[in-house]
Amino acid sequence: MPAAHRFDTRLLEGPIIRSLFLLAFPIMGANILQIAYQLIDAFWVGRLGAAAVAAVSVSMPVMFLMISAGLGFAVAGTTLIAQYTGAGDKKMVDHVAAQTMITIVGLSAILAAIGFIGTPYLLDLMGVEPDVRANAVAFLRITFVGLPFAFLYFMFQSLMRGVGQVTVPLFITAGTVVLNFVLDPVLIFGKFGFPALGVTGAALSTLFAQGVAGIIGFLLLLSGRYGIAMTWEALRPDPAFIKRAFNLGYPASIEQSARGLGATVMTFLITSFGTVTTASYGVGINVLNFVVIPAMGFSMATSTLVGQNIGAGNVARAERVARLAALLTFGALSVVGLLCFLFASHIVALFVPEAPEVIREGATFIRIVAWSFGFIGLQFALMGVLRASGNTFEAMIISLVSQWVLQFPLAFILSEHTSLGSEGLWWAFPVSNVATSIIAGIWFARGDWKKRRLVARDKQEEEARQVAEDVLI
Repeated sequence: MPAAHRFDTRLLEGPIIRSLFLLAFPIMGANILQIAYQLIDAFWVGRLGAAAVAAVSVSMPVMFLMISAGLGFAVAGTTLIAQYTGAGDKKMVDHVAAQTMITIVGLSAILAAIGFIGTPYLLDLMGVEPDVRANAVAFLRITFVGLPFAFLYFMFQSLMRGVGQVTVPLFITAGTVVLNFVLDPVLIFGKFGFPALGVTGAALSTLFAQGVAGIIGFLLLLSGRYGIAMTWEALRPDPAFIKRAFNLGYPASIEQSARGLGATVMTFLITSFGTVTTASYGVGINVLNFVVIPAMGFSMATSTLVGQNIGAGNVARAERVARLAALLTFGALSVVGLLCFLFASHIVALFVPEAPEVIREGATFIRIVAWSFGFIGLQFALMGVLRASGNTFEAMIISLVSQWVLQFPLAFILSEHTSLGSEGLWWAFPVSNVATSIIAGIWFARGDWKKRRLVARDKQEEEARQVAEDVLI
């Protein structure tokens, strides 16, 4: 087998902690760069005025829902790639890559066409103001045009993560951040002979950066340099596999869509308490987003390691990976939580230095939530094990219970029907974090996840076919 086609066996042997950090740090770096990407757009568009910012803001929930629809296939691709990599089945790794790629591109093309045509009607339904509507239509339509490129690169990242290659996507993401940083002012304000395009320029800048990233990722998959070698022939649709990937991936799509909808509903509840509470929540969510970055990094690293070891038939090592990842994330984020608790007022003051009421309530929010940061890490790690073992439906149920059965009802009851007031909103977060961790921990301890191996059936079928061929010969 050529060197370019060999899998990285370091993830299947040697110290587990080394493997976890080998994967987690580049993933965290890429996640941070994605946030930087969004901040750059917000920085430049913010200089165009409130109407321009509003045009971009009303587009974000729509795009989140579109991306959630494709996330399921990305989860399915990562899970299957990881297990086939662990099993050493190069042929199926390449097949999974090709089929998930054409599926995600086909799905994104359909969503893009529907979105492009329906954008004006959707914005009218949302009640967008006339001074915002024209820019919002232009921004959203260009964003829909770029959706296939965004899905293409998103799938590339997922497939690379499945084979344990996380540094190349990090470098590509860094390159697109720099490219977007350069293009934004040129196209927004008109420099070097380009006309000033305003909000449209921001959308075109993002479209170009996503196009470059998506095409580079696709060409790298065709090159076979990083553990996956797609061919043009392999891109012929395989309906049976696509159905299997859909059954594995649709729970993740529902899960992410429900998360986005739940966050929106929670925002409506919080805004009913006034400007100070809303601003405090905005600062607190920025802190929570910072905490989620390492949690997500270790969750994705855990998924890859657990998936590969399950595929290799080494369930004992997969369990050690899961336990160590859960312990590491719980311990590390508990320390972060302690620091946030001690310096809560200082943290809020960094965002709103001249607003004492927001500083006071924002610090209360952080102190109430901070003690549960370790449980956020714990549940992310265990949910990564769920997805790696192919139990995506169970992960969806736990997530839906966390948000819709625990967090939102608790926030409503504690804030509206007790003397806690706005503090009741904040207590809903740690209570749901701890409860979700307990549910995930009980599921993990039961050990049902050890009994599911997605590649076993395929290997048995392949062996049966080989035996039949030998008999015929």
